[in-house]
Amino acid sequence: MTLGTHRLRVLRHARFRRFLLGRTTSLLGSGMNTIATTFAVLRLPGGGVDAVGGVMAARILAVLVVLLVGGVLTDRLGARTVMLAADLLRFLSQGVLAVLLLTHNARIWEVVVLAVLLGIGEGGFMPGLSALVPSLVPADELANANALLEMTRPMTSIAGPALAGLLVAAFDAGTVVAVDAVSYGVSVVALAGLPVARAAEGAGGGMFSELGRGWREFTSRTWLWVTNLHIGLFNFVLWAPFLVLGPAMAEQRLGGARAWGLVLALEGVGAIVGGSLLLGRNPRRGLAWSVAASAGWAVPAAALAAGLPLLWVAAAAFCAGIGAAVCTTLATTVIQRDVPAEVRGRIGAFDSLGAFALGPLGLALAGPVSGVVGADRVLGFGVLWQLTAVGVVLAVPSVRRHEAAPRTGERVGALH
Repeated sequence: MTLGTHRLRVLRHARFRRFLLGRTTSLLGSGMNTIATTFAVLRLPGGGVDAVGGVMAARILAVLVVLLVGGVLTDRLGARTVMLAADLLRFLSQGVLAVLLLTHNARIWEVVVLAVLLGIGEGGFMPGLSALVPSLVPADELANANALLEMTRPMTSIAGPALAGLLVAAFDAGTVVAVDAVSYGVSVVALAGLPVARAAEGAGGGMFSELGRGWREFTSRTWLWVTNLHIGLFNFVLWAPFLVLGPAMAEQRLGGARAWGLVLALEGVGAIVGGSLLLGRNPRRGLAWSVAASAGWAVPAAALAAGLPLLWVAAAAFCAGIGAAVCTTLATTVIQRDVPAEVRGRIGAFDSLGAFALGPLGLALAGPVSGVVGADRVLGFGVLWQLTAVGVVLAVPSVRRHEAAPRTGERVGALH
């Protein structure tokens, strides 16, 4: 068996191939959605920047509110069942929005309601990701499966907006939303073709009691809550300001929107490279490598804060993409291997909530704070924070010494 064949042998599992196809298609549609919805709202009566912000905020809040419920339902009913229902909701919400836009009957409040439904679907879908994949492939191939899934994110984040821009220019926003709805339909078909999962042992009781057990499982693992706190504070202190201040700094210093597009594109290319480098590799101390790789996120912010030219900033973004792929893939694999199957959905929900809950606040504060102290200082502080935090987290014994050695061929979950 050649090295390339060995790295892709996870694709021999029909269940995983089906899920990968559906997941990639829905991510492509999601990559198109933001641009389509933004232009649609801007062109509606009463639309504008404030209306766009309201629609996006409604969607994000719905995701955060539903995450924990989605985690409980995932453990109670099975990941496949909940994810299928979530994608059906996303398919219907985007289908209705497409009809309203194509018939020129959409109103702002309707778009907001449908954005909330879309967010509910996303919040219900996310906890199942870490719970479903271990049932599709053997334990010793989890890292390869997660690497391939992670590679689809940058691919679709590059292709989705580009395709959306072309379709909006050639047709209209309603057409793009319709394509997004179809992409969720493809995911529905893919999930429907997977076997129904067995109910997790120990699932039952009230919603709050099940959440309580999930929280105890989450907090009992020092390596888990420490690394989750690390990512949550990173999103708040560094990444949110970078996403807000980066475009403005690119406009002032680097050449505007095209320059910023190059930066984001090279970050995506770096993530694809990072995922490909992990294929066929399964480091013994994956958690420590994951935390170390998170230092890569500081590189493009440091380049911007230092006033480096475009090529240097783009190269730094490429490095950040590699680090992001390594960090996310290895962390996901560790959680899937070390967390009991019966609480994997709730752990995934707490993990997602902790990682992203402070992000909206960071987005809101970045502009006002930079107006007082300057964008360079905000980003510079974020860089110092991230590099220091990586060192602190690696100094935690349960993170630094964490090892996982699954038995060859063992599946970490069950479908029938």
